[in-house]
Amino acid sequence: MSKPLPEFLDGWLAAHAGEVVAARRHIHANPRLSRQEHDTANFVAARLAEAGLDPKLIPDGTGLTCDIGTGDRVIAIRADMDALPIQDPKQVPYRSTVPGVTHACGHDAHTAMLIGLGRVLAELERREGLPGRFRLVFQPSEEQFPSGAPTMIKYGALQDVAAIFAFHCDPQFQAGKIAVRNGPLTAACDVMEVRMTGRGGHTSRPHLTSDLVNAIGRVVVDVPALVNRRLDPRQSVAIVFGAVQAGEAANAIPQEALARATVRVHGRETWDMIPDLVQEVTRSVARASGVECEIDYRRGVPPVVNDRLASAMFAGATAAALGDEAVAEAPMSMGGEDFAYYLEQVPGAMARLGVGRPGERLDIHQGNFDIDETALGHGIRVMTHTVLAAAASPAF
Repeated sequence: MSKPLPEFLDGWLAAHAGEVVAARRHIHANPRLSRQEHDTANFVAARLAEAGLDPKLIPDGTGLTCDIGTGDRVIAIRADMDALPIQDPKQVPYRSTVPGVTHACGHDAHTAMLIGLGRVLAELERREGLPGRFRLVFQPSEEQFPSGAPTMIKYGALQDVAAIFAFHCDPQFQAGKIAVRNGPLTAACDVMEVRMTGRGGHTSRPHLTSDLVNAIGRVVVDVPALVNRRLDPRQSVAIVFGAVQAGEAANAIPQEALARATVRVHGRETWDMIPDLVQEVTRSVARASGVECEIDYRRGVPPVVNDRLASAMFAGATAAALGDEAVAEAPMSMGGEDFAYYLEQVPGAMARLGVGRPGERLDIHQGNFDIDETALGHGIRVMTHTVLAAAASPAF
């Protein structure tokens, strides 16, 4: 390079950081739910076109890709774009304008940073050329099943890709920190619905009924413990019921009961066998209460398992971009993340981008979640170093 990369990025961010923040705030104020990201995708496409790039929308218009540079080998970077069905209570100028919908997971930041990265790479390409081809992948529907990663893969997001990288906002780390982990990062996540029907009646005569409240209660309490007793303790599963519905009146045993849970587990091998085990145990517990049940078990996403070399590349890039003290170790998470679908086909890694503010203890998926916007510049710096290093590496 005619100018060292850190110096080039200093100049670019000094000139354009405000535009990156403005893009994030626009997306935050105009959130779109999963499979409804048409406006967001059009906004992204317009910003990339302004930089002289040629973005390609997928057929339904909810996602897009954009290649920069030339070469047979591609380094890809992914951002997800959907918001959550949560009310935004924040009193900020960029508060959500859509009732009951907000970016409570940082996807607005992911998208704004990837727009910024695209513009950085475009400028490098114009000035002196790039060491290969890079693909920006703007994905819909990370938050909802069926998720958007398989859709993007279907439409060619991984064609010729040698490695793929992504960030996920993490308020548990302060802005300026990048948390990296080799190997398993997130859990596989499935969804189970248990439905019971039976003879209802008066609570004074439960012996004449199916007593569905008692039966569904046993499922909720007993199934998680019994499933874990059937597994190697090093492969525990987290079964957590988030919804239970059974009856209205205190003196009437209902005729229907329903419970919904997420089933989360680390490790592909355990994920492969867990549906049969969970359903077997659930039916056994229900039957012991004198009730048969119907189970709708839906596969979610596999676990994110970071590639060793890609994780090391993220750590080295963070040290180069922000200093050794910026590198942290990411803990394993029980959250689900459909970036896993890309990693099942090509090597790559996801890192945690610190977005926390001093003195705040917020978490994602809360309506009042917000970020320290200095993290946007940190993310662009680190990802630029990461993808250029990946393109230069013969290991991918």
